[in-house]
Amino acid sequence: MDTVEAILSFLVVVIIIVSLLSNLLVLICFLYSPEIRKQVPGLFILNLTFCNLLLTISNMPLTLIGVINKGQPGNGGLCQIAGFLDTFLTTNSMLSMAALSIDRWIAVVFPLSYRSKMRYKDAVLALTYTWMHSVSFSAVPTSLSWVEYHQLYASCTLCNGKANTSQFIIFTVVFHSLTFLLSLVVLCFTYLKVLKVARFHCKRIDIITMQTLVLLVDIHPSVRQRCLEEQKQRRQRATRKISTFIGTFVLCFAPYVITRMVELFLVPPIDPHWGIVSKCLVYSKAACDPFVYSLLRRQYRKTCADIINRIRKRSSLDTYGNWDENRRTCVIPTVE
Repeated sequence: MDTVEAILSFLVVVIIIVSLLSNLLVLICFLYSPEIRKQVPGLFILNLTFCNLLLTISNMPLTLIGVINKGQPGNGGLCQIAGFLDTFLTTNSMLSMAALSIDRWIAVVFPLSYRSKMRYKDAVLALTYTWMHSVSFSAVPTSLSWVEYHQLYASCTLCNGKANTSQFIIFTVVFHSLTFLLSLVVLCFTYLKVLKVARFHCKRIDIITMQTLVLLVDIHPSVRQRCLEEQKQRRQRATRKISTFIGTFVLCFAPYVITRMVELFLVPPIDPHWGIVSKCLVYSKAACDPFVYSLLRRQYRKTCADIINRIRKRSSLDTYGNWDENRRTCVIPTVE
């Protein structure tokens, strides 16, 4: 194992640890908080968390073994299952992010009719399509023996080792077009609409604030400056959130998808180190999704704080009870 492969192996280990802990924390928050469970976006986040956890415990360790051993981990049957899960979980994750963006678009652009447009039944229908889409594009290559160990990515994934036949090329192009490209278009459309509405509301708030500052002639300069800074932060906050949603999706998935497309038509072989890096970027999305969509939100932070406080309170009560019990048992009576 050379230095680059050692660094890549360490990177995969870090991604596995972060992804496992963060997604488990999201799952604990979902199970602990009834407020999160009753919200429609919670279903999409739960589905995304499920996909990330399963990808973390199934495919990531096999990729780590592939990088270390420079060969296929396990037998052909295990590779078939891993390849099916790789396509299914990645596709399901992308579509879940698109569903979350649609939910946010309806909530922001159509707030008064959100409850009628996005109900639990609508969320279940969206998830049903997500699963059907993912299963279909995962079952086809598995049934056609297009799932093998791919040395370029050190993973069991879509691969036609014999030759890049026309059928395999058409399937790969259609698959990534209806999964990655479709999800990206949905994300860009919905979140840019959300950003437009957010900027409009920020502009209205800024106008009211400036009018108030003009009327309050005796206001202290420091207070005026703080109000102006809050205006600037409010404008930047919406842009930063939208950029994070779209940026992480493109940064993590685009290199891998582009590499798969180039691989179909490029005659010279691609650097295997780059192939593993692109696969690690896909895995890193599972590690950053909990922070992008859940843990940095106020409701999840509050739930985490409640869980920690409850654990501390129980621990302190147990400690006090043990100390009090020990004190009672250690008391020596002075009177017979």
